Amino acid sequence: MFHTIHNYHPFPCLHCHPHSYIRMVQHLIERCLLLHMNRDQCIRALAEHASVQPLVTLTVWRELLKENRDFFQAYFHGISPRPFMSRQIQKKERFARRKLWR
Repeated sequence: MFHTIHNYHPFPCLHCHPHSYIRMVQHLIERCLLLHMNRDQCIRALAEHASVQPLVTLTVWRELLKENRDFFQAYFHGISPRPFMSRQIQKKERFARRKLWR
């Protein structure tokens, strides 16, 4: 009885199965978005945890951005460190400081 050892690779190969690989990267990016990561955090996470080359992640990210511009605008607005209300408060504080100078 012979036992064959298969080289099991958990991820598809970019060169052997490019479409599957790109779909996998897209899925991983979507998971990063669920974790409220920005582009750079996503690129680092995929490089570190899935061994995806940063250029590949960046390319897939850009294509997703082109195809889903409205989603990404809302997403970036949602994860921005300064929400709308804090910007209004900051403007009021600046205006109040100007009054003090006069």
